[in-house]
Amino acid sequence: MESYNLGVLTKKLLESEVNLVNSKTLKEILAVKNERTFYRIVNDFIKNKILISIEKNKYCVTGKNVGSFEIANFLYQPSYISLETALNYWGILSQFPFEISSITLKKSATKKFDGKIYAYSHLSSKYFGMFTKKDNVLIALPEKALFDQIYLASKGIKTVNFDEYDLKNINPETFFGICKQLKADDNIISLAKKIC
Repeated sequence: MESYNLGVLTKKLLESEVNLVNSKTLKEILAVKNERTFYRIVNDFIKNKILISIEKNKYCVTGKNVGSFEIANFLYQPSYISLETALNYWGILSQFPFEISSITLKKSATKKFDGKIYAYSHLSSKYFGMFTKKDNVLIALPEKALFDQIYLASKGIKTVNFDEYDLKNINPETFFGICKQLKADDNIISLAKKIC
């Protein structure tokens, strides 16, 4: 088994300037080849509060200011913040959602970390996209977050209470452009017409 100096490895990790890291990237940063040695190092990092385990093979570097949106993007990839969470972020939905909602190409899932619930809703690849990067986070554009919400509501997966929406931050032309581009079905269009 390789010997190692935890202080030197900690310096390497901190100099890499990563906030969130998976095992594969961590192994590359630390340049550790031996699997058993690597897991001993990770356990030492956790024990010494240098790393916080988020879930298997995913870690947060202690002392870094990492927001829950950034964690949401990292936990389940590929994904982007959307639905109620993005609608709240863009000022369309005033109520702060109970969970942090994202869209993913993978199967729908729910994860928990640090007292927060991260919910991921599956969308097929033809509907996946139209997000922007804000403060190191992938988040749906306002009109796309609304489209995602309406699309999932049309499938009976989400609910939409249009009375709670403030649509002044939604550009109807952009929104219906998205509907047209994504070849939205009649259910989505009829729901959309109720609000735009």
